[in-house]
Amino acid sequence: MKMEKVPEQISGGSRMRFTDHMTFDSPSRTIDAKGNAAGVGLGGSFKTYDGRTVDSTGAFLVGELERLDMTLHEPLVDVSWSRDIDLREDVTIADEVSSFTNSTFASQGGLGAGNSIGNGKAWIGKATDQVTGVGVDISKTPHPLIPWGVELKYTILELESAAKLGRPVDQQKFEAMQLKHQMDIDEMVYIGDTSQGQTGLTNDSTVVPTNVVAGASGSALWSKKTADEILADVNSWLTTVWANSAWAVMPTTLLIPPAQFGYISTAKVSLAGNESILSYIQRNSILTTTGKGKLDIFPLKWLIGGGVGGTLGTVGVDRAMVYTKDKKRVRYPMTLLQRTPIQFDSIYHKTTYFCRLGCIEVVYTACIGYFDGL
Repeated sequence: MKMEKVPEQISGGSRMRFTDHMTFDSPSRTIDAKGNAAGVGLGGSFKTYDGRTVDSTGAFLVGELERLDMTLHEPLVDVSWSRDIDLREDVTIADEVSSFTNSTFASQGGLGAGNSIGNGKAWIGKATDQVTGVGVDISKTPHPLIPWGVELKYTILELESAAKLGRPVDQQKFEAMQLKHQMDIDEMVYIGDTSQGQTGLTNDSTVVPTNVVAGASGSALWSKKTADEILADVNSWLTTVWANSAWAVMPTTLLIPPAQFGYISTAKVSLAGNESILSYIQRNSILTTTGKGKLDIFPLKWLIGGGVGGTLGTVGVDRAMVYTKDKKRVRYPMTLLQRTPIQFDSIYHKTTYFCRLGCIEVVYTACIGYFDGL
């Protein structure tokens, strides 16, 4: 970092002011004439629109005829994990691993019967001296519970300045921490974490994805399909997963990318214009027609480019998924947010918020289906 003097004209004469040029690769921080260690510049994107005032402290130059809106406008962020997953709440901050078991049952038919469909029942006779039994195999699936923490600290000077300005810096940092917490959970729930080698709800490695079939136009994209073709896709997905679960559990939730959700929400089934494709699907899905309930259809940003061969967040190979939102089928373990007592270190007030975030637990892989290319 270097400092240079720049002449500045003022009424009645001129004066010198100091300007600094700081870069992220500065080898050290310079101590100014007052003994303060200069920080690293944040760049032009962190300056106010007048180009003069750095807004890191929230203290701005306000003109006499300028009306400053005192409302705090936070970053635009949306999280939806609480809508799409149930929590496993039995884990504690002391636990390092969350796990669950899957049991496999087996039994032979009696009296020499086979084990194909139509026989294999456990018959016995009056003089039976050998009775068939059952076998049980239990396997365990563990996942790490990873510690998560963020420290909040601010000086007495910052608190006093913020109080005078009417902008509570401590409350803003607390809200920023909460937002970080929610965003991290959202990412862990849907796509996991690459550094930890964990997957999420939309990319579980045990679920084999299937490509969406092409329509009459020759394209698999929903934007080029009719309402009946889109309904056929949805019913095919529900049937596929239903069959994978040995016809035991029919999926109740469909998640699709926002663009496709917007399309079926606005496109009409016919020229009559009295029903959208979205309501047409919900009214005629096999879930509804079999009397098992209404299909929930929601948009999800994490499915954009989430298919095999796609780039997450980039429109291209988008993914749809169907599953059953049930704690017995799939859930997410985590602990409540806690904090340490406030510590007073010189002029700083410090506290750390912490918890444990787990990894998505897909108890029954057969109850989830991925379909790429819509």
